Amino acid sequence: MVRTSQFIRIAVTLFILFICSCLPTPPGGGGNERSITVYGFSIMKEALEKDIYPAFSAKWKREHGVNVNFVSSFAGSETVTNQILQGAPADIAILSIERDADRLREGKATTTDWHDFPNRGIINKTPFVILVRKGNPKGITDFPDLGKPGVRVIHPDPVSSGGAQWSILSIYGSELKKSEAESGEADRARALNTLQAIWKNVISTPGSAREARTQFETGFGDALITYELEGLLMKQAGAEVDIVIPKATIFSEHPVVIIDRNIDADERPIVQAFVNYLWTDEAQKAFVKYHFRSVTNESFNDENPQFAKIEQPFTIEMFGGWTRAYDEIIDGVFIKQVQSK
Repeated sequence: MVRTSQFIRIAVTLFILFICSCLPTPPGGGGNERSITVYGFSIMKEALEKDIYPAFSAKWKREHGVNVNFVSSFAGSETVTNQILQGAPADIAILSIERDADRLREGKATTTDWHDFPNRGIINKTPFVILVRKGNPKGITDFPDLGKPGVRVIHPDPVSSGGAQWSILSIYGSELKKSEAESGEADRARALNTLQAIWKNVISTPGSAREARTQFETGFGDALITYELEGLLMKQAGAEVDIVIPKATIFSEHPVVIIDRNIDADERPIVQAFVNYLWTDEAQKAFVKYHFRSVTNESFNDENPQFAKIEQPFTIEMFGGWTRAYDEIIDGVFIKQVQSK
């Protein structure tokens, strides 16, 4: 009788376990905890960690009853890309330059085409500006002034930093844009001379835009070329700096990539949901709050009165896209004609 009773209990337990195993799991995987690992270029930190992660986690918990935790790693865009190609466990990469997204595809870390996402995979944008000491003691008004004798420039390293490559394109493209407006023809010699003069005044090349900002904050250097949002964040924190708006400057545009190599089938729904969330009004307004510009709704940008009005803005398309820009300007002009000399 005892054995029969034990047999019945065991059978009932096995039946319950079988039934439970057949029940559907919550979206994004089993259990009530999920984790998403994001590798991002350096200046994404504040917007993601202070606003976007908590808002998405609350939304997912409310709608699916699942807690979502985020793990982040931030560095220069080239560094982030190299880490992922070497096996870092990222689910998502947010990059400074589209060339790094191409590298991830070529390295088979991603197979999903980010161009199929909203806005061709670009989640936010920001113009490049010049930061100077309070009161602008060197009298800097535009990029060419950074090449004058006695001006000490901080500039991130183009080997590790996507922001550094945007900066080079901004300087070079600014002179092309202005000369074309003045004479009807883009003056490449003028653009090269300006870039060469500025690079002679560069006294430090930190590994990322954020490292460059940190170095400038310590009082090192007279000027820093960087993303507008870095200047606004510094002023917000009370730093003794002024922002100089170049007459013509580039808007950097930042793609998001899913790292398919690292994602199981049960993880994909929640990873894709977070990527999709980055274009929602809620997320785009959060980017504007932290001084990125929205790519989905220009009226959101009007809500940030600190955004500068750019007289002659341009984008990577002026160079024919990132592939041509890298080959012709970063490699063909900067590396071979400026840095090598």
